Amino acid sequence: MSTQIQTPQIKITQKAEINEIFQDVYDARTLHAELQSKKQFSDWIKNRLQDFVETLDFISFTPKSEKPLGGRPSTEYLLTIDTAKHLSMMEQTDIGKKVVEQAKIIVNESSRITDIVHQHKRYVGGEFRVGIIPTVMPTLLPMFLSNFTKKYPKVKLIIEELTTEEIIKKILDNNLDAGLAATPLENEFIKESPLYYEPFVGLTPHEHRLYKKNQIEIDDLEMEDILLLEDGHCFKDNIINLCRNYKTNNNKGFQLESGSFDTLIKLSKEGLGMTLLPYLHTLDLNEKDKKLLKEFKSPKPAREISLIFHKTQLKIQLIEALKNTIDGVVRGAISFSDVEIVSPLKK
Repeated sequence: MSTQIQTPQIKITQKAEINEIFQDVYDARTLHAELQSKKQFSDWIKNRLQDFVETLDFISFTPKSEKPLGGRPSTEYLLTIDTAKHLSMMEQTDIGKKVVEQAKIIVNESSRITDIVHQHKRYVGGEFRVGIIPTVMPTLLPMFLSNFTKKYPKVKLIIEELTTEEIIKKILDNNLDAGLAATPLENEFIKESPLYYEPFVGLTPHEHRLYKKNQIEIDDLEMEDILLLEDGHCFKDNIINLCRNYKTNNNKGFQLESGSFDTLIKLSKEGLGMTLLPYLHTLDLNEKDKKLLKEFKSPKPAREISLIFHKTQLKIQLIEALKNTIDGVVRGAISFSDVEIVSPLKK
């Protein structure tokens, strides 16, 4: 005989000020009952709140109307939604997990109500969480961050360096508002707003077979001759897709992948192979290293960099503000039209 567990509905009975924020709160006794804990409430709550901070994660009080006949008056607790979620996770039960999911829904819906109000008022402010892939972060972020923060001082921009896979997951889980990544991604839940097309540029050491060529072609590439970024970088997948149908010559006595372009450049200069760089990364090279660069003949293979976000995203005014800021600074640094977009997706 199986027992069917009903999904508990978190009851927001009131609002209270916790950590100087007037917010929805969760009654601890209600949570205790819904989790069906076998422990007495007083013992359970003291044990569970040991690692939490009063006035930051919860508040406690004694009801003024209570007149106990002997003994001590009871203490009541109001929890932030995050605290209630964590306490539920600590139970490690099916009901605890369901309470956590319900808490997430409440947090998400509460933030969406705020977003709807801001959208209606065209208010550009509040928290805005953005993920940026590692091959874009060091070149693009310094170009727009200062301009954006000066123009929109009421926005709290929270930036994370993440892989494309991590960005997509966090956007779908409502843990990110937007991302800067190589596209197209072919995800039905993600909207893509292209920002710029960034050509690939070859870097060849003096003794390399392509060094004397003024321009290189895709047909010139040999996969085993190219130093690559390590797995997890979509730029690596760009290169693999670019070279997939071209020559391979596995005569090297080693296979090397790195996590940074700087390392690839140094190894290439040591004569260990050529490498391919995104155009913006080449702008910061010294004049000596720039002489090693080889542009592709048109149409130049390139990656498409886009601002991506969930199709139900409500912070459209913030999306537009970020896009307009990036458009303004990138337009002067990169403007290529005769390009051929290479997919960042593994095939």
